[in-house]
Amino acid sequence: MGGRVTGARHAAVEPASTIEAASNGSSPRAGTDRSSIGMLGGTFDPIHLGHLALARAARASLGLDEILFVPAARPPHKLGRPISPATDRLAMVELAIEGEPATRVSDIEIDRSGPSYTVDTVAALLDEAARDDRLIEVTVILSAESFADLPDWHAADRLVELATIAVAPRPGHPLPEPIALADRLPGLIGRLAVIHGTLPDISASKIRALVAAGRPIDHLVPPRVAAYIEEHHLYREPATRKDQP
Repeated sequence: MGGRVTGARHAAVEPASTIEAASNGSSPRAGTDRSSIGMLGGTFDPIHLGHLALARAARASLGLDEILFVPAARPPHKLGRPISPATDRLAMVELAIEGEPATRVSDIEIDRSGPSYTVDTVAALLDEAARDDRLIEVTVILSAESFADLPDWHAADRLVELATIAVAPRPGHPLPEPIALADRLPGLIGRLAVIHGTLPDISASKIRALVAAGRPIDHLVPPRVAAYIEEHHLYREPATRKDQP
């Protein structure tokens, strides 16, 4: 069932190619069971049914043991742009995943100062895994839009060393040509997986605009998230900012 992971404790998420050695060089004990975890990061402003559908599709398509939602505190591509408080976004994720099997949320990026770089999160969780003598494989789950920008991410070459990258096309956003991206990010070859399944075409910016206009969003977010948005008066100002789904 859904639940929160505080910081990195009990949320060790690590890559397929480097599971057995943490970034500090230590090694887990032999014979420890290996788990595969899909890391789904984002602003989640708000989390919506598309995110949940993506998590379920990734788990089913890739055979993952668990999904870990990681709300970003300061998304590096949105610095200087208004986003809802991290506490609200974290609370909405917790509400959304309640009852979802093998799904948890981590506040590791919210607790960390500075921009929320995915590579830093993976490395921190890898260190935690090594200290706990765990064998963990991580798959970073991306939308097609985010995947297209991957070569421009902070330390993208290091990220593809640490984790498998899984990408999910959605209506209007087909999968970019991996070979073209690999020209800019050579390590991507052999580290890419495609998530199969039909995903709904939902965006957080659309939801914010609907709330600002006083229109219903019950068909786009879980009921408890809709109730939280109403109770906390989120998105009442005109939704002028636009971000990833």
